[in-house]
Amino acid sequence: MNQNTLTQQILNKITPTPEERQKVNTLSRTIEKKIQTTCQAEGIKAIVRVEGSVAKDTWLSENPDIDIFIRLPTTIPLQNLKDISLRIAKKAAGNAKQIQRYAQHPYLEIFVENYRIDIVPCYNTPPGKWQSATDRTPYHTDYIHTHLTQKLPSEIRLLKKFMQGINVYGAEIKIGGFSGYLCELLVLHYGTFQEVINTFAAYNKRIIIDPENHYNHTKEIEQLFTDPLIIIDPVDKTRNVASAVQPQKLYEFIAATRAYLKAPTQNFFYPPPTHAHTPQTIKKKLTPQNSTYLYITTNAIEAVPDILWGQLYRTKRALRSLLETHKFKVLRDTIWSNQTTLCIFIFELEQHKLPNTKKHIGPQLEKQAECDTFLTKYTTTNTLHTGPYIENGRWNVEIPNKYPTASTLLQEKLSDNGGKNAGTANLVAQTIKQNFKIMTNTEIIKIYTENPDFAVFFTEFLIGKPSWLVPQNI
Repeated sequence: MNQNTLTQQILNKITPTPEERQKVNTLSRTIEKKIQTTCQAEGIKAIVRVEGSVAKDTWLSENPDIDIFIRLPTTIPLQNLKDISLRIAKKAAGNAKQIQRYAQHPYLEIFVENYRIDIVPCYNTPPGKWQSATDRTPYHTDYIHTHLTQKLPSEIRLLKKFMQGINVYGAEIKIGGFSGYLCELLVLHYGTFQEVINTFAAYNKRIIIDPENHYNHTKEIEQLFTDPLIIIDPVDKTRNVASAVQPQKLYEFIAATRAYLKAPTQNFFYPPPTHAHTPQTIKKKLTPQNSTYLYITTNAIEAVPDILWGQLYRTKRALRSLLETHKFKVLRDTIWSNQTTLCIFIFELEQHKLPNTKKHIGPQLEKQAECDTFLTKYTTTNTLHTGPYIENGRWNVEIPNKYPTASTLLQEKLSDNGGKNAGTANLVAQTIKQNFKIMTNTEIIKIYTENPDFAVFFTEFLIGKPSWLVPQNI
């Protein structure tokens, strides 16, 4: 399909209609006014304003993403910000459904007329005098406002929808992708959605953008930031707007842009739904003749999403390192959680079982003291299979493999204080101490059949190939 035809079709779907705009704007202003009235009743001088994509008119009709910020006086101590802001937000929300969330500090998520609205506190600070991470947001809104042309919102919407479709959109820790503000800055810099695609398709080592020329030379930026994608925040020269983008998400975006240029289809914007494999198909795929799938299940930790996923990713990295240190080759790994009751770590191993015997290479002969220590240790033990013997100028022994299977290794390490000595994150370790289970291959079937969301997730993991990758893309 012609790219222009395709993007126009997508824009027809994602551009808010006048009726949608009116409804969202009316609702936003209503909540904004309620918050302002509540602040006045509480005797707090605050600036209340709609921020984010709704304020900038870069939102998608499918996802209004309404953000209302309460800019509080800097005289309020940070430790009091939580209680004051939540009290104001809850009073203004009235009987609406409410969920307390947490970024750097708490904010309130409410649901009104099937719309999600985030009520976020921040400080009313001058530029560069930030007291919390959200203090920059009003300045971000103003910056985008002053640089938008009539054409750019459509280009921004296309980029956001493309990133959503290939699952690289969202700066939260669970995703580690591109924020809405980052999308806006990319389009401001390159001018069109198409030019952003062209640029990243030609990616080579690093992209550096300094919209306001805060630095005189690129070398200055490279000395301060090491990320593969660097977008200097126009309102804060010390911040890389792209710092939350994980390398994996950047590389997925690059690959998708190249595939899109070869064969643009709606799949990049609206990927076809994944249908979970039947349990019978799963059993056929998880045969011991292929690689081994190893699972660690535990209860979900009680924490807000960013903390939960931060702890899970840290633990996954530690467990992968543990496996690899003990010579188990990890092909792939991932995590799934419903964020309330269950977490599953998944490791695809080249093999689950190692030989019963392993070779332990000792010191070189010229290191006499080390040789004496080595020989003293291994000539007095009855557990050796072979040795000590000399090979290539070193003493060697062949000893029993303490952990012949990956399950044996993980069972012992996780049973020791929840795996804290192996590097598991603190909250995950606490949960593991209460309950965990290790399974392999088809032993996951019961959980698979009882959790439809996990079934879809695991099916996608087994397939491995992105939905947008078709033969003509390769």
